[in-house]
Amino acid sequence: MVSDRSQLDAATKARIEQAVLDVFSEREFHRVGLIEIARAANVSLQTIYKYYGSKEALLFSSLDVWLGKLAVRMIDHLQGIEDYKERLRKVFWVSLDFYEKNPKLMQLQMSSVYVNTWRKHEQFDNPELFGTFLKVLHEGRGKGIITDEVDEKYVLDFIMGTLARIVQMYVHRGMKESLTAQANPMFEMLWRAIAKKP
Repeated sequence: MVSDRSQLDAATKARIEQAVLDVFSEREFHRVGLIEIARAANVSLQTIYKYYGSKEALLFSSLDVWLGKLAVRMIDHLQGIEDYKERLRKVFWVSLDFYEKNPKLMQLQMSSVYVNTWRKHEQFDNPELFGTFLKVLHEGRGKGIITDEVDEKYVLDFIMGTLARIVQMYVHRGMKESLTAQANPMFEMLWRAIAKKP
């Protein structure tokens, strides 16, 4: 039986999550052993098993924490922005900025996350992150700003797919240019696609 992770010392938990990011971003899931994570985090293998139970649970739990940090930043940056388009622009910019500052997160997602397995875990939906996106989209739909030609979830998929591709290729191309440097023109392209036509 897996112990409640809330009882795990915060500093230890943070070291484990960082080790997961460092190790899984370098190699595919099946090439990583839990003993490597334990060594990198300076904890016992027993601690990993006690609080996470399996390699999958460890990976997805840590991924959820990192995506949760993105959600917190997003919510924080949305404070005080009244104009709807600017709110969505900020969500787009914060996402690019977060991955630019944490490229290992996308490297981990590209190398070690099998979506078919991830979607079966409770962390897949990440209501804090995707809920923030959906809330902003729902608000835009309610104001008649966002297209009503397709369901909101497909608008979300369109935005998330665009962001994922941009960040993946940023990593693939060696992270030589700033992601946020062209955030505004890229957002305007996205906006033209999702805004309700007059």
